[in-house]
Parts: sequence; C-alpha cells; structure tokens
Amino acid sequence: MAVEPLQIETVVDRVYVALRARIVTGELPRGTKLRQEALADELGVSRTPLREALRRLAAEGLVEFHPNRGARVAELQPGDVRAAYEARLAFEPGTARLAAERQSASQLSAMRTAIADQRRRGRTRGAYTASRAFHLALVRAAGNDYLVRFAEALWAPGLAEAIYERQAANPDALRSDVAEHLAIVEAIEAGDGELAERLTREHIAAALEKLLAS
Repeated sequence: MAVEPLQIETVVDRVYVALRARIVTGELPRGTKLRQEALADELGVSRTPLREALRRLAAEGLVEFHPNRGARVAELQPGDVRAAYEARLAFEPGTARLAAERQSASQLSAMRTAIADQRRRGRTRGAYTASRAFHLALVRAAGNDYLVRFAEALWAPGLAEAIYERQAANPDALRSDVAEHLAIVEAIEAGDGELAERLTREHIAAALEKLLAS
C-alpha cells in the first residue's frame, strides 16, 4: 500500500505564505514599511519566525532590509521592469509548451475569462489586471509551483503596470495584445506546444521591444 508523504508546514511557512500573498496582490504596496512587532502581533507569532519569513521574501526580491530602517516591501529600481520582461522571455515560452502538454481545463478556462475581461475593460487600469491574470493562468497551467512563484514575483503590482497602461492607451496596441493572448490559448487548447511556445516568445519579445522604445 502506497504511503502518502508527510507534509509538514511550519510557523515560518505559514507566515511566509501570508505575507507573500499580501505583497503579490498589492495589499502591501511597494515601499511599505514592515513593522515587525505589529506584524507579529497581527499574525499571532513571535518575531523569530517572522524574521525568517522576511528573509525568504528578501531572497525572492520582494522585501528589502535597510540599516537602521528595518524591512520594507521592495521598491522599484531603475531597470527592474526591463529585467522582468527579460526574465519572462527566458522562462514563459517554455511554460506555454508545458501548458499545451498538460491541458489544465481550469487554467484554460481562467485564460479565456481573462481575455474576455481584458477585451471588456478596454483602456482602463483593469486591462492590466486582466492581462496579468492571463499570464499567471498560463504559468499555472504548466503545473509547476516553482514557476508559479517566480511568475507571481515578476507580476507583483507596480512592476509593469505603468508601462502597460501607456501601451494600452493605444487602441491598436490593446487589440493586438488581446489577439495575441487568444492565439496563445488556442494553440494550448489544440495541444500544439511548439506553436504555443513560439507565440508566447513573440508576444513577450514584442512587449519588450515596445518597452525599450518607450
């Protein structure tokens, strides 16, 4: 009889997950000072596991420690947006191929919903949220938690939002973005990993080109 592996979640794990979720959803905006005593009280833990969780988040680039100023949610630095697009270009096309192989019905549905939401919202801040939802669903469809955590860090609110909004101010650019998303999800649904990978690479490369031009 097969034995289920033990899954042990520590206090540090729980604190890390809770804080990370607040950062990647924007509940704790970039630059927010993380008052450790208050956070420890709020989460019902001592400061020792809190500090360890913050160190994990710092290793991901989501938290920064400053001498005499404590911890803060990481600020945007010059070049961060470009670096994020380059990182996406390096790993996201491969996730599209995996997504086509694994055919996650729930994530395919999430991608379709995000495309419809992006089209409906048009030239608004919500279009960025919909685009982010599409790409995160694409990565989740690959079925790899390490890739998901990486993608969530890259898509943390504020990282590319301002750039996206400037691009989305152009109706043709927004229509193109929606059409490219649709082509990607159709390739994934067809199980064509090679096409899904190529379309995703072209999509992100074009976005990076626009970023550099801006």
